[in-house]
Amino acid sequence: MSKLDGIIAEFQEAQGEERLEILLEFAESLPPLPEEYIPQKEAGLNRIHECQSPVFMWIIVSSEKKVKIYADVPMEAPTVRGFVSILVEAFHESSQEEVLACPNDLIHKLGLVSLLGMMRLSGLTSIIRRLKQSVIEKS
Repeated sequence: MSKLDGIIAEFQEAQGEERLEILLEFAESLPPLPEEYIPQKEAGLNRIHECQSPVFMWIIVSSEKKVKIYADVPMEAPTVRGFVSILVEAFHESSQEEVLACPNDLIHKLGLVSLLGMMRLSGLTSIIRRLKQSVIEKS
C-alpha cells in the first residue's frame, strides 16, 4: 500500500465533518518552506496561479529519479494548505511513477467534494495537474 492509499483509506473511513477535521490536521503538518526557497517565493516564483489562495510549490526530481516537493500555503487557507500537505506527505521522496499515478479525481476519492466549493475544487485539481506536469518536464 502506498502512502497515498493509506491517506485515502483514512479519509474514506471518516464521515462528513470528520474528513474536514483530518484535512485541517494535515494543514497543521505542512513542513515549513526551506530557507533557500523564501527569496524565490517573495519574488513570486513557483506560484500556482490557477488557485485563488497563494500556493507556491517546488518540485524537484533528483538524479535517483525521486521526487521532492516543497510548498508554502498560508495558514489562512487551511483547506488548500491541508490538501497540499497531503500531496507532500504522499509524494515527497517517492518515485516519478507514484506521482504520475496520482488519481486526477483525488479530491473525490478523499470524499471532500461535498465539503468544498467548486472554485476550491478547481484550484486543487490545478495543483495536482501542476505537480504531474512538473514531474514529466523534469524527467
